[in-house]
Amino acid sequence: MKKFGLIVLGTIAGIVALASLGSLLGLALSALLVFAGMHFYLKGESKLSKFFWIAVGIVGLLTAVANVPGFFGILAILALWYVIRAWKQQPMTLTSTPYSADPFTNFEKQWDELTK
Repeated sequence: MKKFGLIVLGTIAGIVALASLGSLLGLALSALLVFAGMHFYLKGESKLSKFFWIAVGIVGLLTAVANVPGFFGILAILALWYVIRAWKQQPMTLTSTPYSADPFTNFEKQWDELTK
């Protein structure tokens, strides 16, 4: 049942991530504008250049607010990352060896799994 939940969550997260690719691109461009505005504001020497770079940073912040679905895309990508990590932690092998009542054989098998 856990695998079914992971499949459903992964499918929904994948659809949301693909649907918000445009917003993610807009969010990345707005982050670039904010970063450039801060960087060049700190490097600027004249008041006019500092005012210009503050304006660029504010435009970047406003475009980030306009791309709110991009934040949902980031959450969907994080959900996909969680699903992949959870899927890899579950063993996919079906053991055909019967369970032995001898505790030493079970110990040896578990010890071999730990030392791999």
